[in-house]
Amino acid sequence: MVDVELFYKDTSDHSISSEEEDMLVRSCSNLNVSFGYHCDSYQSFSPENDHGNGISPKDMFGTNTMMGSRNGSFTCLSGAAISANFTLANTNICNGLIGEEILPELDSPNSFRKIISSPSMSRLDSFSTSQGSPVSTESSIFEISKNLWRSSAPTTVSSNFLTNTEVKMAGGAAGEDRVQAVCSEKNGWLICGIYDGFNGRDAADFLAVTLYDNIVYYLYLLENRIRQQNGLYNSSESSLNGLKSELTLAMRNSENEGIKFSETFRSGVLNCLSTAVGQAENDFLCMVEQEMDDRPDLVSVGSCILVVLLQGTDLCILNMGDSRAVLASMPYVENGALKATQLTETHSLENPLEYQKLLAEHPNDSSVVRGNKIKGKLKVTRAFGVGYLKQRKFNDALMGILRVRDLSSPPYVYTNPHTLSHKVTEDDLFVVLGSDGLFDFFSNDEVVRLVYQFMHDNPMGDPAKYLIEQLILKAAKEAALTAEELMRIPVGSRRKYHDDVTVIVIILGNAQRTMTASTSL
Repeated sequence: MVDVELFYKDTSDHSISSEEEDMLVRSCSNLNVSFGYHCDSYQSFSPENDHGNGISPKDMFGTNTMMGSRNGSFTCLSGAAISANFTLANTNICNGLIGEEILPELDSPNSFRKIISSPSMSRLDSFSTSQGSPVSTESSIFEISKNLWRSSAPTTVSSNFLTNTEVKMAGGAAGEDRVQAVCSEKNGWLICGIYDGFNGRDAADFLAVTLYDNIVYYLYLLENRIRQQNGLYNSSESSLNGLKSELTLAMRNSENEGIKFSETFRSGVLNCLSTAVGQAENDFLCMVEQEMDDRPDLVSVGSCILVVLLQGTDLCILNMGDSRAVLASMPYVENGALKATQLTETHSLENPLEYQKLLAEHPNDSSVVRGNKIKGKLKVTRAFGVGYLKQRKFNDALMGILRVRDLSSPPYVYTNPHTLSHKVTEDDLFVVLGSDGLFDFFSNDEVVRLVYQFMHDNPMGDPAKYLIEQLILKAAKEAALTAEELMRIPVGSRRKYHDDVTVIVIILGNAQRTMTASTSL
């Protein structure tokens, strides 16, 4: 917890001269990803609202970003990413379909743009009967998606609660990291994902192409169940084209139906996120098995996952690995002290609970951890992909020192994600999402301090970019370099000083601002 008075008095740790600031701006001008989104009615901090005039920071922040009914989602957001690892761009995964055909249509690293259509989204129609009901999901979504990807032209986006109005997306790659932010304006939905890849970017690229569509699909199934349970499903209303979102209505109605229904609904959303990740994992490993004769390196490729879904005052989070989501709040009962709350779990050997759980799962294996890594290979205990630490057949595809010699009782890395739902309150200010590279240099409290102070001093500024600038300054200082000197070091060599870093900052706000959001920075 951070005391606001002390926070405002002690900012020397992060103060820089104007000359250093100019140099830093020049050095960070080559960010791999830098995007922002302001809602039309976003109100900045007024210059008159100065702490020295007797107005508290809580009141200042609250007056402009948190006032009004708290039944909306966000006021603005920004995302930024910078690379340190050298990695080949998508190396012909799925016969080049992902890297050559799909990602170029999705990537927009510097601004939000409208998604006209998505080839794999059309599987919503493929899983519907003539009455509009989904067929059995036993068939592999991946198999259907592969056929759809091969089509000569994308089909029109099917209409449901995330696609019945225009959808905007921003995102891109930085080294082995990938970041995405998707906004469905009319219904006030925001989905953000950070995929921190390792041993290559193939797994993160695969997630960037498939996970959002998986989430859409499973939420679509949830929507259908809600319609059926409430007697709203009939043949005359079942057409996907022009379907009014009953899921959005159900979420709004749940506020008036009591805690039990609301919690049940949120549990359903969290289950959708988990199922979507499980589907992506199965599809990815299926693809790896098909291609590992030509590309055995794919068996070692993996990614951490952090996904946030925000609608109204419901914040749903899924994570697997060591990326973090940190909530900044200023509880009234705690006299307006700025508070940082980590909403994610840390799935790595640095977490004693994860370490002990891993050992307990393999009581007869004396070499589970070697050199502070699982089987001497990996620090994260839960991750997407990394098949060679999960199944013997993938490990057998490797040769020489790359193969794990004593894979006696796999899996050693797990795929069960952590999920959490949080009800946004008037005390909550913003959420910071970051890959572990951010937290190599800053604690949760420091991240919250930096964003809070920056938004106070620069109400229309870019807090995500600012966090990366501060990280570069700190990394350079620790290496006895200037920021400019550090940024001149080529990627690959620069990994010695910092990791790939991806950041998204979501300023929480009310429904009216979200519903009218249309301005991309």
